[in-house]
Amino acid sequence: MGLVEEAHNVKIVGSGDQTIVLAHGFGTDQSVWKHLVPYLVEDYRVILFDNMGAGTTNPDYFDFERYSTLEGYAYDVIAILEELQIQSCIFVGHSVSAMIGVVASITRPDLFTKLVTVSGSPRYLNDKDYYGGFEQEDIQQLFEAMRTNYKAWCDGFAPLAIGGDMEIVAVQEFSRTLFNMRPDIALSVAQTIFQSDMRHLLPHVTIPCHIIQSMKDLAVPVAVSEYLHQNLGGNSIVEVMQTDGHLPQLSSPNVVIPVLLRHIRYDIIA
Repeated sequence: MGLVEEAHNVKIVGSGDQTIVLAHGFGTDQSVWKHLVPYLVEDYRVILFDNMGAGTTNPDYFDFERYSTLEGYAYDVIAILEELQIQSCIFVGHSVSAMIGVVASITRPDLFTKLVTVSGSPRYLNDKDYYGGFEQEDIQQLFEAMRTNYKAWCDGFAPLAIGGDMEIVAVQEFSRTLFNMRPDIALSVAQTIFQSDMRHLLPHVTIPCHIIQSMKDLAVPVAVSEYLHQNLGGNSIVEVMQTDGHLPQLSSPNVVIPVLLRHIRYDIIA
């Protein structure tokens, strides 16, 4: 196993001519895809990995400067693909990894045949003629809560993000992976994500993009999926699911898995 593979806990399962990369979002790790993976392994080679900063990675490897922008994470994705000698892949990116995939695909379009985004957003803050869902004051309060008592923040944020109470297994799962992050790293990652603005990059995406979104999502309003659709440079398609929450692949797998499989298997008809 190479250095990059080891650092990101890369796991390769299944066998097939096509490679699928599953990339997780903030506060989770590769386990967020546990319901989907069994449906892919017979037909695809599946690559799972952990973004640097996830609770499953070595915190000593987290470079605060490198990961102050999403480019740092995108270069990690490219490094993983290069180390594994992947010629092309279908990239499934959840939450922040949707935009990490966008950046990586602009940098190395040859490595990607399509992007499938789940709950992705190019900007979380509202702006003139743009509704991202948050005001700057909301974001500052979130950061302050993380600084003040990280455990209490995790316990409060997980149910909101999932859309349910602590009795729900998916909420417990997300709470666990959130709390596994080192608090200073979690705050830094959250600041990078919530202050990012990737809107200017969207026209430079040339590969097809399948945009999947929950009807009700604390972090990403439905309007954002349509914004992506209108502004991406390549072909794109949107599907809004009748699901609640920012991690629908964890909380509503029965709904999400068929949708994901369809978008993975079938291309956009021009």
